[in-house]
Amino acid sequence: MKKLSKKDFNEVKTWIYRNARPLELAMWQNIFENGKQDAVLAALKFYQNDDGGFGNALEPDSWNPDSSPYATLYAINIIKNLNFIDLRHPILRGIIRFLENDSFCLDSGWLFNTSSNDKYAHAPWWGYDEQAIQVEHIGVTAEIAGFILKFIDNGSELYKKALRISNTFFEKLELQDHFDEMGINGYCVLLDSIQQAGLTHKYDYESLLKTIKRFVFDSIEKDTTKWVDYIAKPSNYIVSPQSIFYEDNKEIVSKELDYLIETKPADGVWNITWSWFDNNEKYAKEFAISENWWKGVKVLETIQFLKNFDRLEL
Repeated sequence: MKKLSKKDFNEVKTWIYRNARPLELAMWQNIFENGKQDAVLAALKFYQNDDGGFGNALEPDSWNPDSSPYATLYAINIIKNLNFIDLRHPILRGIIRFLENDSFCLDSGWLFNTSSNDKYAHAPWWGYDEQAIQVEHIGVTAEIAGFILKFIDNGSELYKKALRISNTFFEKLELQDHFDEMGINGYCVLLDSIQQAGLTHKYDYESLLKTIKRFVFDSIEKDTTKWVDYIAKPSNYIVSPQSIFYEDNKEIVSKELDYLIETKPADGVWNITWSWFDNNEKYAKEFAISENWWKGVKVLETIQFLKNFDRLEL
């Protein structure tokens, strides 16, 4: 079984210390160097706004300082990765307050992006498009609903809203035969959340699980030569052996782990697989910065992925 060598690991560590944002550096230290959770939360706090939501290029492809549901979900996932869910903490109190604000949530769910994105540097997919919102909101809404159902008081109005939206989403799952990567991932998180929250009795859980497993399996690109592009790979859905999707995709997960070890650049880290395309020229300086920020984010995800599958030679 291939493992990332100590030399390669130390090269990645050096790159992180020289290039990463303070947030990703604190996350690295928390995961690999017994760093404190408080250091991550302190770095994350700088991206939170007075309304409790997050913006300020926390998601490096959108430089909008204003709060948005997606950037707030990004923060939620960082907190979840810390295994820190203390609803009394000021950051989480702010997040709940933001999610309770209906300005960013329609009957169908939380908005994928906001019109103020267009005022600031951004990747093309963050440009405001009402038609795209109808499709892209599925992933962000499913993940936010999963967070609420798992952690928020079931007597609250916010919980009731998340439960109502989840019911609608699961009905939609039975009617559609295609979702994009973000939508599938949202359903993965939502399904896992209702299982952990003890809500499986409210649904035909086994049928839903079977459907989502099929979506996951079908969406993973099996041709490894295409992985140099932005495409659905196993790690989009499966980050540890404990994943309910691992057994069905064991072989292709192993191939991705080998692929990452084999393609680690000499004296550097993996490149991202996308650009800002039509917006590259307009926001050339901003994209150059965003690209480096994203490298830090993706390096952290990659090394944690390898760690979870015992693929680090430490």
